[in-house]
Amino acid sequence: MNATLPPTLAPGTRHRVTIEDVAFGGQGVARIGGCAVFVPFAWLDEVVDVEITERKKQFARAIPVRIEQPSPHRVHPPCPHFGACGGCQYQHVAYPEQLRLKRRQVVELLRRIGGFPEPAVAPVVPSPHAYGYRNRLMLRSQWNRREQRLMVGFLRWDNRWVVDVESCAIAEPALNDQIRSVRAHPPPRGGLKVVVRVLPDDWEVPADSFFQNNPRLLPELVECVRRRLEDAATRHLLDVYCGVGFFGISLAGSVQNFAGVEYDAMAIRAARRNAARHGVVNGEFLAGEAETCLPELLRRFPADSTTVLLDPPRVGCRPQAVAQLRSVQPRQILYVSCHPATLARDLNAFCRDGVYQLVQLTPLDMFPQTQHVECVADLRLSPTPHRAV
Repeated sequence: MNATLPPTLAPGTRHRVTIEDVAFGGQGVARIGGCAVFVPFAWLDEVVDVEITERKKQFARAIPVRIEQPSPHRVHPPCPHFGACGGCQYQHVAYPEQLRLKRRQVVELLRRIGGFPEPAVAPVVPSPHAYGYRNRLMLRSQWNRREQRLMVGFLRWDNRWVVDVESCAIAEPALNDQIRSVRAHPPPRGGLKVVVRVLPDDWEVPADSFFQNNPRLLPELVECVRRRLEDAATRHLLDVYCGVGFFGISLAGSVQNFAGVEYDAMAIRAARRNAARHGVVNGEFLAGEAETCLPELLRRFPADSTTVLLDPPRVGCRPQAVAQLRSVQPRQILYVSCHPATLARDLNAFCRDGVYQLVQLTPLDMFPQTQHVECVADLRLSPTPHRAV
């Protein structure tokens, strides 16, 4: 039976709670009368005085009023906007503890959503820079009627209002220069968005095309994928959702040949130029939806010697693409994802009926101080695979 909220758990009431967990998304979880209460900017085992702000049928939300007993892992956040700006969730926690939490959250999502009782999850690979790493941000603008001025910054953590931000602690220094420039020459009206970006060296990236946001950890991400690819000893690589060709080009020396597939035609044109710039001649890039291009590519590349690399958007793979791969059964699937929940869902689909096995999952902290974590999952065809259904 679902728990119901105690009658005293009403907005405006105050309570003293102990944080029992930290949910994926960054909010502390306490319980009052058996019901979950979500508390931002609180950490595991802390005793916190909270004020209820929202009451739902089966849970409530609260804000911390006072940290009565702080965690030994609590630190002073360096950014003056932390606690208002919605960009970071963990600046108040020592970095090693952030890494331990992220691994535990990935394990729990794989168990709960993926159906893996004991998933093989490696420790989280830390970023060499916990601050000053991000190379792309979206600034928002909003007219503040009360103060009669234009706000330029990021969304507040608890609503759609914009927090006025002069600099960002997790942004590269050059990006903060761009933020100051935007503030000096703001958009003509509220509601407009401005993307600021530091382009990577030696890679052509169109304005709206995807590229990893943490160049400091990017070499380790590539090496992680390379190690798993070479461990499977395949000769061919299909780089699906390839963007501007980063993975295919970076891994070209580890395979006989490769093909990249991407819906963004501008990114594909950039990928071809990136391949020429890096002297890579053993690959090709195709513009089109994955589900449309995969059947022909899977006929050309022998399944028993092919790795399929998936790096989809946060929503994950479409069921049609999963079904196509389960039917053809390439030897290895490497799945790169920044959203562990959709990753767990898709891994469950690939491994259903024993078609694939999850050999290893490696989290990498591409997003320090935030709830997000990148993961590389290594799926191998089962020794005696069942017929996909």
